[in-house]
Amino acid sequence: MVSSSDPVTMENPPKSPDGSEKSPQSKELLTSNTASTLCISSRSESVWTSASRSKWEIYHKPVIVVSVGAAVFLFGMVITSLSCIQIKNKNVYKMCGPAFLSMGLMLLVCGLVWIPIIRKKQKQRQKSQFLQSLKSFFFNR
Repeated sequence: MVSSSDPVTMENPPKSPDGSEKSPQSKELLTSNTASTLCISSRSESVWTSASRSKWEIYHKPVIVVSVGAAVFLFGMVITSLSCIQIKNKNVYKMCGPAFLSMGLMLLVCGLVWIPIIRKKQKQRQKSQFLQSLKSFFFNR
């Protein structure tokens, strides 16, 4: 026996023109879809209006990664060399030294590869800004 206070029987979902039922979730999806479209378009517009940034603002992340990688690599070299010199805890140094060496080398290489990628992106951005201004010059006449 179903009571009249049951929310399923009291609320009927709205019907579309073709007769299929639409749930409130589909309405939310439609509104969130338009909101994400607005967000995407505003984000792409900010690329064209962004002011020029300093070299540090552009390259600070890869420089930090390279610095940390070099420091960890040097730390791994010291620990590895301690495994040759020290008699106590020799197994610990032999295990930790190569681990720090490999982590430091990985960070160092990632940072060094990141820098040319950023340079290439900056050149592409400058070219696209130039082409955009050229387009607007000819098509806005």
